[in-house]
Amino acid sequence: MPLSLSLRRLWTLDKFAYSLRVFIAFSGALLFSGLAGDVALVIPLFLGIIASALSETDDSWQGRLQALVVTLLCFASASFVVQWLFPWPWLFAVGLAVSTFTLIMLGAIGQRYATIASGTLILSIYSMINIEQHGGVDEDVASRQLLLLTGAAWYGAISVVWCALFSRQPVKQSMARVYKALGEFLILKSALFEPVRGVDVEARRVALARQNGKVVDALNQAKEMIFRRLEGQRGSRKLNRYLQIYFIAQDIHERASSTHYPYSALTEAFFHHDVLFRCQRLLDQQGRACRQLAKSLLLNRPFSHEQSEQALADLRASIDNLSERGKPEWRPLIRPLNALADNLSTLEAQIASVHNPDTGSERRDSALYDRSPSSLLEAWKRVRLNFTLGSPTFRHAVRLTTALVVGYGLLQWIDPQQGFWILLTTLFVCRPNFATTRRFLSQRILGTVLGLIAGWASISLFPQPLIQSMIAVAAGVSFFANREKHYVIATASITLLVLCSFNQVGDGFDLIWPRLFDTLIGSLIAGLAVFFILPDWQGRRLYREAAKVLTNHRRYLDEIVHQYEEGKQDDLAYRLARRNAHNADAALSTLLTNMLHEPGHYRKQDADNGLRFLVLSNTLLSHLSALGAHRHRLAEDEDDAAFVPQAKRISALLEQLAEQLDKRLPVALLTEPANELLSQLEEQSGAAEEKAVTLYRPIQSQLRLIASQLGPLSDAANRLTSPSAEKLHEPNAAV
Repeated sequence: MPLSLSLRRLWTLDKFAYSLRVFIAFSGALLFSGLAGDVALVIPLFLGIIASALSETDDSWQGRLQALVVTLLCFASASFVVQWLFPWPWLFAVGLAVSTFTLIMLGAIGQRYATIASGTLILSIYSMINIEQHGGVDEDVASRQLLLLTGAAWYGAISVVWCALFSRQPVKQSMARVYKALGEFLILKSALFEPVRGVDVEARRVALARQNGKVVDALNQAKEMIFRRLEGQRGSRKLNRYLQIYFIAQDIHERASSTHYPYSALTEAFFHHDVLFRCQRLLDQQGRACRQLAKSLLLNRPFSHEQSEQALADLRASIDNLSERGKPEWRPLIRPLNALADNLSTLEAQIASVHNPDTGSERRDSALYDRSPSSLLEAWKRVRLNFTLGSPTFRHAVRLTTALVVGYGLLQWIDPQQGFWILLTTLFVCRPNFATTRRFLSQRILGTVLGLIAGWASISLFPQPLIQSMIAVAAGVSFFANREKHYVIATASITLLVLCSFNQVGDGFDLIWPRLFDTLIGSLIAGLAVFFILPDWQGRRLYREAAKVLTNHRRYLDEIVHQYEEGKQDDLAYRLARRNAHNADAALSTLLTNMLHEPGHYRKQDADNGLRFLVLSNTLLSHLSALGAHRHRLAEDEDDAAFVPQAKRISALLEQLAEQLDKRLPVALLTEPANELLSQLEEQSGAAEEKAVTLYRPIQSQLRLIASQLGPLSDAANRLTSPSAEKLHEPNAAV
């Protein structure tokens, strides 16, 4: 492979630019300490760089500059407070508690603020480590603390310049992640068309729901990236092009999520025919086309989707063959098959249009919803709304504050060497829920052990300071390259960096056992805290998350009905309702995933009921997506206009069900109202057929499918509010 192509592929990796910035920052700090003739300078500079890099937010260069100013002000304040209170343990403990709780609660404002707050806490503990390393507060403490801020400012300056030079590269990478996730979603969806009896369809639907969550996350991240760069640059042609590509991805997601007919009925009817194999192959090829499209966007290469085009032609031929046979039992299914083929044909056209998004129809509304607070008052309202025991943010703030204060008290009591590493471990390991904390706890311990072994080998085999410095830089880069997906490697890397760096100013071998000891104590404190201090067992929030899912599905249905009444328009209200419905579905999927990693007596019954509800709600969402994909304005004399009252009735029933779930009231089963709706839809369908209306009618078909979900959904909701589930959710004495 040519070197230029290898570098080009390397440039497309989302972590490459991040790692390169860190490498430049670390190398600059190492060079500065070498020129200054004081190798000890490298430690506070490295710590400042790490804290700043962990606080980096995705923005335009102007936004990143503003965030950097705020970050440095927070860092300076934290550093000053640590330096001021360090000699007085009791005052220090109070300051640690107040600052930790305040910073965590500020994270309720938004992700950007949560990132800066987390980085400030990390730098606070780095300040403690920096002071402890030199035996406490002395006449040089201010200059050493200033080095921390210098390292943070140095990385921040690199980040701002990088954002100015390569502002669109992150957008391109985010859109590639969207289409890669869509490709995986389509491939998983294709498995539902496999005409094989005895397969676990529910397991496939759960896998599909989880992948849908990944698609939603990718779409949300892409939207935020585009939105932040569009501020003040709405006229930028390239940014508007990415905006159109994003809208196309949303449309593809809606059509990919849609379900036009129960797949089990199609499998039973066409088990001995190849039409479902053709559907499966087409969706699989479209998924592969999306994955190829992701690479094409990154490499600016031509895109080919000939395989999926041929698969679409084969599907059309297969359906035509079924129609020509004219079997009476197939006649009712030919129309939904044609609707499915039409939907996949439109999906194919959307995939083909991504490389030339400007050639598509002009959108009337290209606005994006701004989720950040518009004023200080709104920001305060967000924080104030979280001052309740029901808020995961508040519970995490109390939990982490208590854990850090306990850790500080413990290190004052036993006075271990390098004791502030206990607080750092607790901060990194203690997460908002048990499942995530459990995962990070085990990975942190394993990574530390591996890092200590690698560090011992490195300082033993390579006693030369220059080589150890190079190893430290490489380890720092490895930490940032792996910290999100490979936390064990990241922890091992940062441990290796610590040993090699501290060995420059002392004996690194003396740090091995204290580092292991502190990691074990910090992990133990984090584990006990998340288990005993306001434990946020996911099952306790399951019924509320289920209610949110139904509420957002109902709002999505209302917007779809509005579009049928007023005409198809991809306006902000419709796109927001659609996105919120998928966000709620993804949040429920994430909650259940976390729940499965909790102790058995907290999850066993609710996990099964929750997974059943997830499958049903995801199926409902797929029928809503199909209804939305076919939306158009209904004329007053159009037969389909008669179905609007039934759609509004379904919306009212979903609202009733969501309200009962949210208030944890006994859920009224909707089997009887659902049967009434189905009877009405059948009567109106029969009346239309008497008028010789033989065309496939998506609104009538999808409303029937949606109505048929109401009974099972209400039964699943009832299980979530049953007395046994309520008993399971009783707060224990540890709360």
